[in-house]
Amino acid sequence: MTAAALTAPGFPEDAVRARARHGTAAVFPDPAAYGGRLFGPAPAPAGGDALDRMRIVPPVFMPRRLEKLIDLAREPEFGDVDLTTRVGGFSARLPLYLSAFGSTRAGSGDLAVHASRQAARLGIPMVIGENMVPVHGYRRSGDATRSALLARVEAYLEAAPDGVGGIVVQQSTEDADSEVWNLLYSDPAFRPLLESGRLAFELKTGQGAKPGLGGMTVVGRAEAEQLARRFTVREVFGEAAPHRLRCATPGTFTEEILRQQLRFMRNNFPKARTWVKFHPGRDIGHAARTAWAAGADAVTVDGAEGGTGWAPGVFLDHVGLPLAEALRRVGRPDGCLLATGGVWEGGRAVRALALGATAVGLGRAALVAVDEDPEHGLERLADALALELRLLVSALGTYTPAALTPEDLWSPDQDTAPAPWPATTAGCPS
Repeated sequence: MTAAALTAPGFPEDAVRARARHGTAAVFPDPAAYGGRLFGPAPAPAGGDALDRMRIVPPVFMPRRLEKLIDLAREPEFGDVDLTTRVGGFSARLPLYLSAFGSTRAGSGDLAVHASRQAARLGIPMVIGENMVPVHGYRRSGDATRSALLARVEAYLEAAPDGVGGIVVQQSTEDADSEVWNLLYSDPAFRPLLESGRLAFELKTGQGAKPGLGGMTVVGRAEAEQLARRFTVREVFGEAAPHRLRCATPGTFTEEILRQQLRFMRNNFPKARTWVKFHPGRDIGHAARTAWAAGADAVTVDGAEGGTGWAPGVFLDHVGLPLAEALRRVGRPDGCLLATGGVWEGGRAVRALALGATAVGLGRAALVAVDEDPEHGLERLADALALELRLLVSALGTYTPAALTPEDLWSPDQDTAPAPWPATTAGCPS
């Protein structure tokens, strides 16, 4: 195990690291305290977002539990909850996926490769973020040095079980200039993914940490000179500073441009699934419905609580809708809805699933867990989260996450209280 190097201020880093070390044991209090301590709810944390303030509220009468009892010919248990699902056209063992790590230093090195390998073993999809090729290059099989993107793909493919999971590759404006999707679609290394239906391309229109902005990273002077041909480089840290700010463009979208982009993706890459990622904008509901109507296999909503490798503080603190409000504005989804933003444990995941998400993404939590244990940290974190999901879903009297609805939640905030839906939802296509 290597020494921890990452920090995540404002995020429950210690709790995530504990789960990366101890797995499902971290779901419960210390067993050494059993018999000598009386347990009760922890004091409510100061602040917190609307999603965390919601309570998960099981009913008294549970007709679906009775249905399960009849089906099993015994009383159902939390172990009977089936967490397998369809995520953006892929089969997944858990309603989770590995969120996008782009070209930032934290997200494009060895930690990302370890995370890729563990996500594959878990049988969940992995998203590779933007600007990997424009920054790190694309070197095919036989070249002396492999690219950061292909290193992640190889690690995933080496560990992936048959029939589950998948790889999703984002493309931004600079990626499009480098023809990233064309490179991947024609590369023999990606043939196993295409033939097994486990490759998707994600059109990135924004990010929760920087709504309305493109990607940003910090680079040294020499690297800045190399990247200046493809990116805007700014001296915001002072002329004498050794660092420069590398900025990507966010792209320009209207309803028609989005529809045309999705049509282009489906026509030019027919064997790849089509995903779209939105930042938490005020028109997120309309944007999501536009994407589904245009044939998107999945729509990702990145809440303002989402983490990042680098962003202006004013955006992190003041810009974008919280995930709960973004999900409320989407309402009953017309297709597969994926959600990211501060997810690290089962309670927040269940709330997002009850508000319409098919699966939730692990970003900062995944990197912190792998930083704690590069070999098994993410797997242990996911094991703990999966146990909590089974406990919570069964407590609600159902046995699949897809059966959750806003009725399973109560909010103390009148303006963010989830509205009930009809009994059925569109969900992720098979």
